Amino acid sequence: SCYDEGKRCAETLFFDYRRQHGLEIKVARIFNTYGPRMHHADGRVVSNFIVQALQGAPITIYGTGKQTLSFCYVQDMVEGLIKLMATGDEKTGPVNLGNPDETSIRSLAERIITLTGSDSDIVCRPLPDDDPKQRCPDITLAIEELEWRPNVQIDEGLNRTIDYFRNRLIDLEIS
Repeated sequence: SCYDEGKRCAETLFFDYRRQHGLEIKVARIFNTYGPRMHHADGRVVSNFIVQALQGAPITIYGTGKQTLSFCYVQDMVEGLIKLMATGDEKTGPVNLGNPDETSIRSLAERIITLTGSDSDIVCRPLPDDDPKQRCPDITLAIEELEWRPNVQIDEGLNRTIDYFRNRLIDLEIS
């Protein structure tokens, strides 16, 4: 997809800049980070589903929902980034940072409905042509070189994120 190619292009430009100017760089490939302080209308699947569920609106999934993603809680991601930044100049990356536990989109929607206590229905829409069917990081390098792996389980992270959005939506209604 264009999204993936754009990220690869950016990595190439960073490595070229490093070679030309001797600038220290670190390249992290970040996979589906979520957590409190996400914008309620950022268009990402976790925030979309949570907001829809809290509002009792239908939860929109694209395709059958069998496509899988892996979700990494923001606290874990920040710890991985800090560990990468603390490495010597010889370690540039790229290093995949994310959670290797895959979750189907339908399962995520169902889980969020349960955790929010919502009565939202799930509505299916056509899957865009370039939508990935599977996205899961291989974090072997992060484990070996950074001694990093995510710790926050998805239900714990989703509950923290749901609590944030519950309070945020109340604030938005008052404004």
